[in-house]
Amino acid sequence: MNSVAEQTRKWRSVLERDARADGAFVYAVRTTGVYCRPSCPSRRPKPESVEFFTAPAVAERAGYRPCKRCEPHQLDRQRAAALAACRYIDEHGDERLTLKTLGRRVGLSPFHLQRLFKKVVGVSPREYQESRRIARFKSGVSNGGTVSGATFDAGFSSSSRLYEKSARHLGMTPARYRSKGAGLDIAFTTFRSPLGAVLLAATARGVCSVSLGANSAQLEAALRAEFSAAAVRRDDDGLRGYTRRIARYLAGGKSDFDLPLDIRATAFQRRVWKMLQSIPYGTTRSYSEIARRTGKPNAVRAVARAIATNPVALLIPCHRAIRKNGDLAGYRWGVERKAALLKQERKETGDG
Repeated sequence: MNSVAEQTRKWRSVLERDARADGAFVYAVRTTGVYCRPSCPSRRPKPESVEFFTAPAVAERAGYRPCKRCEPHQLDRQRAAALAACRYIDEHGDERLTLKTLGRRVGLSPFHLQRLFKKVVGVSPREYQESRRIARFKSGVSNGGTVSGATFDAGFSSSSRLYEKSARHLGMTPARYRSKGAGLDIAFTTFRSPLGAVLLAATARGVCSVSLGANSAQLEAALRAEFSAAAVRRDDDGLRGYTRRIARYLAGGKSDFDLPLDIRATAFQRRVWKMLQSIPYGTTRSYSEIARRTGKPNAVRAVARAIATNPVALLIPCHRAIRKNGDLAGYRWGVERKAALLKQERKETGDG
């Protein structure tokens, strides 16, 4: 019998479509008579309609049939090996793990494991372990722990190792993350463009926000609300080098956005955003294609969520993501702006 805590953990994996839980259990829906793997892309059922089973065979003995979308009874060996490596990293995240160690645990050569892991999970084993350590640190400080305690609990050998990794993963130092940006100095500027108002904000490390809207006052208010504990100040002259490139692009020129960024992201978000940055000017990619290229073909909704949370409009061109049928779908800054951006890019490349 599953404990309440274990059922809660499993249900959270189902809600998050966590592929790392595939193979550990399946969930069945009483109202449909179907059982699925946790990462199934189907619509989430009501929690009171769900029960969990340790394996497909157990679910079938209880009278359930396998889902035709995720085929939980056909979890292939390679995927199972990659997910087993994920679980081992989760359980030993505070240790120094090598490809040789992981490969021995799942029965694969280090070279094969590296390629397979990146194909299934979307990042390398080392990147995955780093992201899990950062997540453990964030959870520790968010629950009231000290920075030093959360640092060592997360598996970092020293505070310097955490600070080394945190710039890329947190977008700010650990202490500032815990205090919601207190002590962080953020400069911003606003300007008018053919698409309305544009706000750009940056820390000493790089651009942390680019937003589009109807008027500058609303954009500034949103920025101050998001970074409520930081020192936010206007600096039009200091940011002119950044805004000049964006203004040139919005006026019809090609993008030249090789700018430093200071943004927080999970390993999966980084993977999706990097894919967006690789989409050529004037072209688009479907959400399903982006999911496939990031190594998670069934994670279309998760890809859409990662795209929707992009904090730097234009610099990470989330407007180039569209539906498979060609529809523009949503856009954080308004679908009309998305249509205008794509029309402009296609015109410049001769495809409009």
